[in-house]
Amino acid sequence: MLIAFGETKVLCTATVEERIPPFLKDTGKGWVTAEYGMLPRSSHDRISRDSVKKGRAMEISRLIGRSLRAVVDLAALGERQIMIDCDVIQADGGTRTASISGAYVALHDALTHLTKLGKVPNIPLIGQCAAISVGVIHGAPMLDLCYTEDSTADVDMNLVMRDDGTYIEIQGSAEGASFSRKTMDDLLAMGEKGIRELFALQRSALGLT
Repeated sequence: MLIAFGETKVLCTATVEERIPPFLKDTGKGWVTAEYGMLPRSSHDRISRDSVKKGRAMEISRLIGRSLRAVVDLAALGERQIMIDCDVIQADGGTRTASISGAYVALHDALTHLTKLGKVPNIPLIGQCAAISVGVIHGAPMLDLCYTEDSTADVDMNLVMRDDGTYIEIQGSAEGASFSRKTMDDLLAMGEKGIRELFALQRSALGLT
């Protein structure tokens, strides 16, 4: 599936593999993992294809995997793996949050297919997950930062949440001046509102509303 956050566009796909990582052998549990990469001309300057296995790309791949596993019943999935690929075809900030939000839809589709095939009795999901960026630009809180906003932000934060209101991950830092607890609370409230809207959009894309 293709997800767009403004000018950021990410292609998210899911592949079911009838195997599991060695550390899960004989546990009866499955696994969900992800690979994230930016295509060479997705940004202003060409990105090397080799970068998918390095640094930032690997960190984001792990984040996507953690986020999705937080809403999957791995025991109910059985001894199989879901591989999620997130390929950024156009980048304008927020690629990791767009990837997580789109990856959930791709994952849901794959698990629904497994259910239709009779390989699992029910869709092994225990909730939804989605992500959004928030920040402070020239003293004002903002939602879903584009590249220009992100590169000049005083505070930059990424939020990943479940639909039960709990957080999976919070990544944030002061790029300029330090910030107060009130600013933190305001950003969390703004981010949660945005993520609630994403949950509704995910359900609509899946035909669940």
